[in-house]
Amino acid sequence: MKQIAMDSLVRTERGKGVARKLRQAGRIPGVLYGRASEPVSFSVDFHEFNKILIRHKGEQVFFSLNLQDKEGTDNRLAIVKDLQLHPVTDQIYHIDFLEVAMDKEVTVEVPLTTVGEPAGVRLEGGMLQFLRRYVTVSALPAAVPDEIEVDVTELNVGETLHISDVNPPEGSTLMDEPETTLVTVAGAAVKEKAEEEVEAEEGVEAEAEETEE
Repeated sequence: MKQIAMDSLVRTERGKGVARKLRQAGRIPGVLYGRASEPVSFSVDFHEFNKILIRHKGEQVFFSLNLQDKEGTDNRLAIVKDLQLHPVTDQIYHIDFLEVAMDKEVTVEVPLTTVGEPAGVRLEGGMLQFLRRYVTVSALPAAVPDEIEVDVTELNVGETLHISDVNPPEGSTLMDEPETTLVTVAGAAVKEKAEEEVEAEEGVEAEAEETEE
């Protein structure tokens, strides 16, 4: 469980005009939804939050939100529920957080990582393909794993690993259907086709860059 502290300023005014001014001042408007309390509107520093996203890209992060107002600071533990992006610039436009309690289980997506080189890649020239990059896990916040690791060393061409093949870390439960496919080893023909598609995409990008110049 990665826990990161972040300062936030509680806001009482709402509306598009208020949100626009916050963004112009380098802040992102957000809302914290609690389990047994009213939603809290606040804002966070754009650069600080963006750095956290870049540094922990693909990871499940718990935020220790320091909600500051005239009466003082209230600390809440939360996870990101939803990120809204600007339709043109793709910059973060709004954040929804969901408050969590240390004694209540949460259901989150955890990155899937592999260990070893598949036999089908090493001996048969195949290619390891990911059908899922994340695994859904339910656990107490302190028991949420940083990643789910699977050993692919023995996989031959045409073989797959499913959720049912994964042993969840202690204190956590896998929530995806047992038959859900995670990774597979494709044959050499599929690998060659994938490489050709990558080369074609790179060629298109190179032509576009030359046109712009």
